[in-house]
Amino acid sequence: MSELAINIYTSSNQLPQGLMEENIFHSPTFFKLAKQTPRHKPYMVTVETENGAIVAQMLALIRYHSSFFPPYLYRHCRIIGEGVYSPQAPLSTQELFSMMLKKLTEKVGRWTLYTEVSNLSSKMFAYKELRENQFFPVRWVSIHNSLHSHTPEERISERMQKRIDAAYNRGVVTDEVKSDNDFKAFMRLLRHHNWLKPKRYIPADELFEGLRKSEDAQLFVTRYHGHIIGCSAVVYSQRQAYLWYAAYRRKSFAFVHPDILTIWHTLKTAHNRGFEHMFFLDVGLPFQKNAFREFILTFGGKQTSGYRWFHCSIGWVNRLLSWFYRD
Repeated sequence: MSELAINIYTSSNQLPQGLMEENIFHSPTFFKLAKQTPRHKPYMVTVETENGAIVAQMLALIRYHSSFFPPYLYRHCRIIGEGVYSPQAPLSTQELFSMMLKKLTEKVGRWTLYTEVSNLSSKMFAYKELRENQFFPVRWVSIHNSLHSHTPEERISERMQKRIDAAYNRGVVTDEVKSDNDFKAFMRLLRHHNWLKPKRYIPADELFEGLRKSEDAQLFVTRYHGHIIGCSAVVYSQRQAYLWYAAYRRKSFAFVHPDILTIWHTLKTAHNRGFEHMFFLDVGLPFQKNAFREFILTFGGKQTSGYRWFHCSIGWVNRLLSWFYRD
């Protein structure tokens, strides 16, 4: 077996040739988009053979969190999924993933408060390897809707269908963000909706502007007589759709159900475009009562239990949390 080298790239100009594009969350395209986004720093981790062939790649995003009230400043590293791997890789996916994760953890060091690995392909993926790298698992809920076996209409209740039809009859319309004014309204609603949700990180406008121009993403706004009452950001990758962000004015326009109409349009669009599933990112912790989770499930999706993995750079804190979240 030829010797493998693990490299980390932080500059767009230094990215090697041969990086794989099929998974948007680990693609050089998304790397460049994150690079242009304030308070983001992308790290592209690769495993390369002696002749420079890339057999594995994983994109991690450093996010800078800050606030005047309450005052805080820290860095957080986010990895969405396990990366991309070549069929010709000489080692298993789990082994390559572990090698890249170890190198990344050493690189980001103590200046990054914690590293988070989410949305893995299966609950037990690289369980042993993550434990060996001092990551601890937190139980997390995920929801996805199958779009290939049944139509979205077949998965909702008759009552919800009547609400949707009534809202459309009243003049509610959802379409893609096309103008600068639409984009400004999209960002304004998204930030206002999440203003009192500190755990919900909203990137700078540049990231969404890049998604707006990308063929692998769409931004939607829901209108009612000139008012923007809902919005969503959807990413497409490997025949799958991912609802990444959504916001709505549920209280002001409750009678036309902006939350239902916004989610419904994203599902219908993904189905019409031939995608296999819609995944809802960041559904949340598996609390007994979770209003957002219950709302998403009304669209006929399937709930599964998995893990989201964390590593805190403060040693004693990481050991304490590892003990608390022992499984």
